[in-house]
Amino acid sequence: NEATGYGAIFFLRNMLAHHKDTIEAKKVLISGSGNVATHAAEKCLQLGAIPTTMSDSGGFINCPDGFTQEQINWIKELKGARRGRISEAADEFNNISFHEGRPWGVVGDCAVPSATQNEINAEEAAILIKNGVIAVAEGANMPCEQGAVDAHMDAGVLFGPAKAVNAGGVGVSGLEMSQNSARIAWGEDQLRKLLEDMMSDIHDSCVKYGGNGKQVNYLQGSNVGGF
Repeated sequence: NEATGYGAIFFLRNMLAHHKDTIEAKKVLISGSGNVATHAAEKCLQLGAIPTTMSDSGGFINCPDGFTQEQINWIKELKGARRGRISEAADEFNNISFHEGRPWGVVGDCAVPSATQNEINAEEAAILIKNGVIAVAEGANMPCEQGAVDAHMDAGVLFGPAKAVNAGGVGVSGLEMSQNSARIAWGEDQLRKLLEDMMSDIHDSCVKYGGNGKQVNYLQGSNVGGF
């Protein structure tokens, strides 16, 4: 369950590190509230980042100081077991507010759209850029419309496309198939290390084929490297 969300944040960390930056203390805007979003928020916490938003079809919640692990666990229970609405988190926790719409108007350093396809348009991308976002990592499948992709890249925002960023889920499925075939079992810690290494390898492939001077073109790198 953790693979896609954890992998997305590993990739985001690798993008920042390659460009002489760090994920630590970065405010991360996350959309969605399912497996990908909640585990992305969890991995942000573990790596020293500050996850500040999550959402569902009814709107988004904002916690300016960053969600705690207790709050993330509560949201996992809310969405996974009780099938509740994300707005309920604002009733449960005093430091969380609920808003209609999508979270892309909130000021942050990085964005990880993890809800659905086409959830960031060109206008929302322009707001993210104006607010100082330096990196976007697609946790969902193609969450940025083409206009948003173009805007991010034209503005020099680090843009990690879905085919690279969210590959952790299908990658770990491959590892499971390998385990079954070889009749072996890896422990949880070892599996997470394999995921971390896998996302590092994918990032390195994007750098190899997307290098165009000062900043990596991850869209080109993922297309050429994947091919």
